[in-house]
Amino acid sequence: MSSLPTFADVEAAARRLDGVVLRTPLLENARVNAMLGGRLLLKAECLQRTGSFKLRGAYNFLSLMGEAERARGVVGWSSGNHAQGLAEAARLLGLKATIVMPADAPALKVANTRASGAEIVFYDRLKDSREAIGQEIARRTGATVVPPYDHPWILTGQGTAGLEIAEQARALGVALDAVAAPCSGGGLATGVALGVKGLSPATTVHAGEPAGFDDLARSLVAGTRQTNEKLSGSICDALLAPTPGEVTFALAQKVLGPGLVVTDDEVLDAMEVAFREFKLVLEPGGAVALAAALTGRLPVKGRAVAVVCSGGNVDHATFQRALDRHPP
Repeated sequence: MSSLPTFADVEAAARRLDGVVLRTPLLENARVNAMLGGRLLLKAECLQRTGSFKLRGAYNFLSLMGEAERARGVVGWSSGNHAQGLAEAARLLGLKATIVMPADAPALKVANTRASGAEIVFYDRLKDSREAIGQEIARRTGATVVPPYDHPWILTGQGTAGLEIAEQARALGVALDAVAAPCSGGGLATGVALGVKGLSPATTVHAGEPAGFDDLARSLVAGTRQTNEKLSGSICDALLAPTPGEVTFALAQKVLGPGLVVTDDEVLDAMEVAFREFKLVLEPGGAVALAAALTGRLPVKGRAVAVVCSGGNVDHATFQRALDRHPP
């Protein structure tokens, strides 16, 4: 692409999303702050419509489509949160949506995607290419492909969460030292970085990833896009993209600091803390940045740090597993 998206693009997306997405709260807890020795603020995107940040990018993308394109519908692929966000955006704008989802996607995410009126096509993530399936549907029907992360319209929509963080921190009189967001293909983390740095240039922004699926962290070190060895195997089902996007990686090299990597057990612990101290229900992928702060990979002591809790679409068994790690 000729140029990368900018802060002005995030501001424009915020105007499109005004009145559509929720301005989710930035939460703080005195006990957690005392434990960490600094100020930790949680951006509760788990409370967003559809249970994650994904509605932001999907609605922004669909809003920028032409009328002829809208009439032919949209197609996307996702393990669940982009599926739900795209399905709901399509419902709000009156478009037909087809979503390609892995057969092992959490049942809650499948049910919620259907509830917004989307047609679901399942695939085997170990054998099939979701991109190939989606592209074939697009060729056959004329539908527009809405990618989960690797597009300027998507990532600038997600970036409105970062803009809100910067505005909310400013309203609290807090100068943020760092912000972190969960990362799969990089759309949220890079978008948030654009939004935050537009108002707070000195704040560093970082992407959090599960161990074994830290392709962006390794790519930033190598200077070229790296690929994960495995396609599955982490509890963080929402964060298993095999490699960073082309657009997102080019932007990440300019706006992101070093990557943050946490284990599945650390993620489960973060989910428990979010529930116990902040009364938030997080899915594993939504708790990765929080886990980085709680473990010290993202230092909080003597600093002010914000983390995006990006989604709360967790199945009962997984959530119970997190709570059982620290019973009352």
